[in-house]
Amino acid sequence: MESVIDRACAAALYSDGDAGLDTGASLLAADSSADEELHRRGHEFVRRAWTRGWQPADVVRTVRRELDEPGAALVSALITGETAGYGALPPRWADQLAALPAPAPRNRPDRFTYASALLELYRLLLRLPVIEPVGPVPGTAADAPHRPPVHGEPRMLTRIRALLAKAEATGFPEEAEALTTKAQELMARHSIDEALLAARTHSADTPGAVRIGVDAPYESAKAVLLDSVASANRCRAVWNSDLGFTTVVGFEPDLEAVELLFTSLLVQGTAAMTKAEAGQRAGGRKRTKTFRQSFLMAYAQRLGSRLAADTERVTAAAGSEPGAEGQGDTGALLPVLAARDVAVTDTAEQMFPRTTTTRLRGATDAEGWTHGTAAADRASVGRGGPEIRR
Repeated sequence: MESVIDRACAAALYSDGDAGLDTGASLLAADSSADEELHRRGHEFVRRAWTRGWQPADVVRTVRRELDEPGAALVSALITGETAGYGALPPRWADQLAALPAPAPRNRPDRFTYASALLELYRLLLRLPVIEPVGPVPGTAADAPHRPPVHGEPRMLTRIRALLAKAEATGFPEEAEALTTKAQELMARHSIDEALLAARTHSADTPGAVRIGVDAPYESAKAVLLDSVASANRCRAVWNSDLGFTTVVGFEPDLEAVELLFTSLLVQGTAAMTKAEAGQRAGGRKRTKTFRQSFLMAYAQRLGSRLAADTERVTAAAGSEPGAEGQGDTGALLPVLAARDVAVTDTAEQMFPRTTTTRLRGATDAEGWTHGTAAADRASVGRGGPEIRR
């Protein structure tokens, strides 16, 4: 005999519109004995998402984007309950779980509304597509990190975080630029040191991947900014505009740098944009959307040139340092970096064999472009619109 849960799920999860949700929620609201089984089904849908390449942050981000904040709280409760029994977590999962929104309480005064919200969430989870995995599934033999666990983070990353925090907090653009430049230089130096150490010890480290959310509004400009940061830090970025994230492929130290720098530059760019926009409005100008889009696109494109130049300068200096990690000239360093670049490119192409390069347009506001360029720096930039892999 078909259970209440089976009938509710059959009515709600495999049809569109509210009618099926209402039918399923009515069945569940009338039978409190089905509550535990209802939540158990939710855990099954969460586990199914893991096997299809999703991670906790991806699921929450998509639920928030497609449903609402209460839906994100509901799925957070399911994820928390499901992962509580895991003996080990894959790399990056602990941080993602710590950042989950506060779980929604199970008990609601309106059983129908609660059941309807859960069924709507389950319908979304059931329809999550298969995506490229960026790490092992919990419970598999591969879910342990390749490196032994380390307490805390490298001192270099702590210094970089501090520099970027100061850059975000200062009200002086010149100081923010100097702090960010210093942070990028430290990132490039850290990447070189890690590459030389891996080569000297014949490390078996291979490139990994991480997904970073690229949220509306102005997501194309944000994706260009992330692509610029990734390229400057010897990574490859592929944007999935439909699902709202970019997958960044690279070696672990470089992935950490990309996450840190992109988040900080987005905060700095948004603050600079808001300030510039306020000045425009004070002058009687109202084209807010086109101004912001053009500002962020110019900001992203100009920063790409500046960050790449910073990395190139640090690489040249490191290669010419006598005795630096046993290196005495640029010719000794470049093969090590070239080998890592090839490894990253090969991994990205294996993960995404059918990417396309799209030329983005839409920077139509001259004032926005001018202010965005100034917010990045004063250096010249190549002509033509930015391109991005997707």
